[in-house]
Amino acid sequence: MVVQEIQQYSEIRPKARAYFCYLFQKNLPNHLPSVSVETITARLLKIRGDLKGLEAAYLLDAKGVQVTPTYLKSGKKEEDVGGNRSTRAYYYRAMKERRCTITDPYPSLLNDELTVTASEPIFDEHGEIVYVACIDLPLTEVLRIAHPLASETAAGRFFKIIYAVFSVALAFVALLLFVKGIESFLAYGLGHYERIEIKDIFEATILLTLSLATFDLVKTLFEEEVLGRNKKDPTSDIHKTMVRFLGSIIIALSIEALMLVFKFAMTAPEMLLNAIYIIGGVSVLLVSLAVYIRFTHDKERL
Repeated sequence: MVVQEIQQYSEIRPKARAYFCYLFQKNLPNHLPSVSVETITARLLKIRGDLKGLEAAYLLDAKGVQVTPTYLKSGKKEEDVGGNRSTRAYYYRAMKERRCTITDPYPSLLNDELTVTASEPIFDEHGEIVYVACIDLPLTEVLRIAHPLASETAAGRFFKIIYAVFSVALAFVALLLFVKGIESFLAYGLGHYERIEIKDIFEATILLTLSLATFDLVKTLFEEEVLGRNKKDPTSDIHKTMVRFLGSIIIALSIEALMLVFKFAMTAPEMLLNAIYIIGGVSVLLVSLAVYIRFTHDKERL
């Protein structure tokens, strides 16, 4: 889950930075002749009140020394005045780039959770940096702000329920296929396996293969549409699911064709043409799947 959140953050980072830049520019005084610690602190506390998920807010001077306490979201504060933050990425990047910046996710010293720090340089009337304002937010909160899920809306929750219902229904279908797949073996009893016919083995294999393919589809549908576990490249996961599902169908049809060849060869040779039609259809599906994999693979490499 952490890896997925970091991947999502890499995608929405420009949006997150744009949001925090707007927030800083809207609230913090800048390029003014008299900029005091008290004035900036009051504006930082306003930002803390507006951002419910904010973890901490504090102010550094031009040398990277903290000049205010660390104001926590709980309303409390830690007396960190005098701490040297000049080696922290949020300080030297803001000083070097002379603009609003956000860091990569890193473990917070407050709660060991992944945190992102947004920092904004404060200039005087001569264009010199005098302070650097910083706010810390949990990575999950940054993702929620910059890339809200559709599931948070009323329509999103409705479709989420619909997908959940279909997932449960398909799960029952997969279960029924699995039960029917092993039913033929249980019908003979555990001590009479020698009575099992080849036809039953083929049929059970087909049903179990279809059960596995359906369950794989249920798993992907439930994780992505109900739980909202989107990956870095959603199309890549769709491709993988499609390949697995079609692969299972091709295997099931191949087994069915093989079973019919054996059956017709012994009982009705004139019906072998029907088995050949199925083999031809399987071949077309196999070639089509190969072409699909080739084109999607080339697209992902671009």
